[in-house]
Order: sequence, then C-alpha cells, then structure tokens
Amino acid sequence: MKSFITIKENAHIELIEKKSKFITNIFYVESVKEAEEIIIKTKKNYFDARHNCIAYRIMEDRLIEKSNDDGEPSGTAGVPMLNILQKNNLINILVIVTRYFGGILLGTGGLVRAYSNSVLQAIDKSIKIEKCYGQELEIELNYNEFEKFKYYCKNNKINIIHVQYLDNIVCKIELEEHIKHKLMKDFETKNINIKNIKELSKKYITKSI
Repeated sequence: MKSFITIKENAHIELIEKKSKFITNIFYVESVKEAEEIIIKTKKNYFDARHNCIAYRIMEDRLIEKSNDDGEPSGTAGVPMLNILQKNNLINILVIVTRYFGGILLGTGGLVRAYSNSVLQAIDKSIKIEKCYGQELEIELNYNEFEKFKYYCKNNKINIIHVQYLDNIVCKIELEEHIKHKLMKDFETKNINIKNIKELSKKYITKSI
C-alpha cells in the first residue's frame, strides 16, 4: 500500500440516542500492541459502562483489522464501525465506542445506526492527514550550515523530526522516496553542505503537501 488516510490527533465525541449515551474515542495508533493497550486502559476508565465496542485497522507488515461487539447483538457495533473505517480508507486508527444503557432498547437497526453515527461524527471532528511510504535518514552537518539546511528542507518538503546538538548537528529527517533521490544528488554534487547521511529505516511518513 503506497498511501492511506489517518488522523493527525485523537478526538472525542458524545451522542445521546433514546437515553443511551454513546462516548466515542478515536485514536491514532501505529501497532496492534499500542491499540490493545489503549483498549485495556479505556475499559478501565469506563468500567461501569455496559459496552466498550472496538474497531481498528493497523498497518504493520500487513494490514490488520479487528472489531468486537463487546456484548451487543452480533454485527450491530464492531462490524459497522470497522466498515466505516474501511469505506473511508482510514488506517492506523483505533475507535472505541462506549455505551451507557439508558433503559430503552434500540433494536438491531437502531444499534447499527447509533454506533455508525458515533464513528462518523468522530471522524468528521478529526483532522485527516495522508501517510505515504518514505524513508527516515540521519543527517550530520556543521552548526553554521544548519539554518541553510532548514531552509533547504522547507523548500523540498522534508520533515525534520529530531535534532541533537552534539559536536556537530545531528538530525533525523523523513521524506518521500523521490525527494530522497534529489537530496542524495545534491549531497554528491555539493549543492548542500552536509558531512554525512545515514539511512535509518523505510516507514510510512506524513505526505508532503
């Protein structure tokens, strides 16, 4: 998968449907382990709720999908929640809908609508970003070249994600594959004054716009 849509930051919404309260928390996650830890923590936070239904889609070595109705009638919560993530091409997303029962039965159709609307509203509230496959590199350069390098990065859609102030400036950057080729060419032809470039990893990065 070359690219996908995800969210920039977590979001929270609440919805009342026939006296039942639906609390939706949507999270950006990067691993199944991270998602499962958040699920455990959320269930502890809402320990007195009737249901904590979940759905997630996470890109690791492959796309991993999971949903759970957590006691609601089969197919009325987790699956509709997962379907919405799929239809919106949302990945590296965990959504948890917590339900406090209000005493009025909603029926299977009502439950599907309530859980679906909760997720849709949380997605609408979220800021969406596009992730694409790229690379993380480590750059070493002299202190007096750092401002020029920052300007170069800004003009070439390169993200500086970490900086260390050692004997020289050492920074981590992330960039798309085609931009990396330009950087390496500029390094080799001395169009930019860098002491060293080290390739760290290939990963999904925030797509330049």
